[in-house]
Amino acid sequence: MKQEHIPALKDVLLRKLRSRDATIAIVGLGYVGLPLALRYAEAGYRVLAIDVDPEKVDALTEGRSYLAHVAPATIGAARRKGLQATVQFERAAHADALIICVPTPLNAYREPDLSHVRAAVAALVPHLRHGQVVSLESTTYPGTTEEELRPGIEARGFEVGRDLFLCFSPERENPGSPEELMRTIPKVCGGATPACLEAGVALYEQVVSKVVPVSSTRVAEMTKLLENIHRAVNIALVNETKIICDRMGIDVHEVIRAAATKPFGFVPYWPGPGMGGHCIPVDPFYLTWKARQYGVHTRFIELAGEINRAMPQWVLQKLVDALNERGRPVKGSRCLVLGVAYKKNVDDIRESPALELIEQLARRGASVDYADPHVPALGERRSLALSADTVAKYDVVLLATDHDAVDYALVKRHARLIVDTRGVYLDAAPNVVKA
Repeated sequence: MKQEHIPALKDVLLRKLRSRDATIAIVGLGYVGLPLALRYAEAGYRVLAIDVDPEKVDALTEGRSYLAHVAPATIGAARRKGLQATVQFERAAHADALIICVPTPLNAYREPDLSHVRAAVAALVPHLRHGQVVSLESTTYPGTTEEELRPGIEARGFEVGRDLFLCFSPERENPGSPEELMRTIPKVCGGATPACLEAGVALYEQVVSKVVPVSSTRVAEMTKLLENIHRAVNIALVNETKIICDRMGIDVHEVIRAAATKPFGFVPYWPGPGMGGHCIPVDPFYLTWKARQYGVHTRFIELAGEINRAMPQWVLQKLVDALNERGRPVKGSRCLVLGVAYKKNVDDIRESPALELIEQLARRGASVDYADPHVPALGERRSLALSADTVAKYDVVLLATDHDAVDYALVKRHARLIVDTRGVYLDAAPNVVKA
């Protein structure tokens, strides 16, 4: 390619992105990728939604939603605007921008598992062309974009920042929040080169209210980890405070509400039965793993993880003690777990502490059922419809997730015993034990 033609690649790309005359390919159609694909379609871009799962592709093609917080009407509207779903990665060659939104879990040794990222990159690289921008959104350790994506791109003969543009922009999806909230959340973006950053900003500035440029992909990757570690550490702090308050006979939720009246220097975080979801229980370990390569032992982060992982056992002991005080052993007791999603008003059960509580109760000989309006099935179990008669027949109701759709007054009236891990019942009651 002639030197005088090279600058035109970026100029053409920027013009297409800013005029919304570009095709955007979203790779990975889960909790991050699907809402992002719908947002780009809403903004007027041509959208190509790519996933290895044919069931997701079929659902989108038929206008069906597989995420509780995404309305079928939104998918239908995107389809009418031209959104296409496919399992064919070779169609990425027709896109101007490729945004990778695949999972980044931990392996059995609590180390980063980048297999989904590597598989996506391997599937895309043969179909890359000059003048595209590639953005990774999957949460990961600093250096991933440069170490995992850039070599494959350059092996194809592309010069990053001249022929093809590479950036990292961490997702800030908040499951359960209104769909329109996505456009109001600022988007951090870091580029492999200044030209890459310019392309990344142009890619996102049409669909969010504000893009926050940073100096490198490593800074952007670290930003996402800090955001989630900040939450993990503060949740651990209030969970430990909860145990102290419990021993002292103090309501930790009352303490937090009172502290939150301070207009500076305090941000309220709320205790619970443990941490769930993909981000908070997983992401801190991406940094602890990477930090070891630099000779740093992340004691503070690991301690927070240890505290949060211990919460289900603490809740279980509170339930055992509450039953014992009423002359009931766990073995043979009937237990209803209220809410199994990892947070309120979503259907996501990944890493949910409720699952560990169900397993532990069953292992101790309890008969366990559950009720969750957002999770109709859990293995062989089916969610129960709450009624006065249903609640009354259980020895204990374990309130694990505080969905808004639950009639908590009904539960309180008819439950023999409630173990409340979410602070739903603020007033003292004979049948409520706070955990």
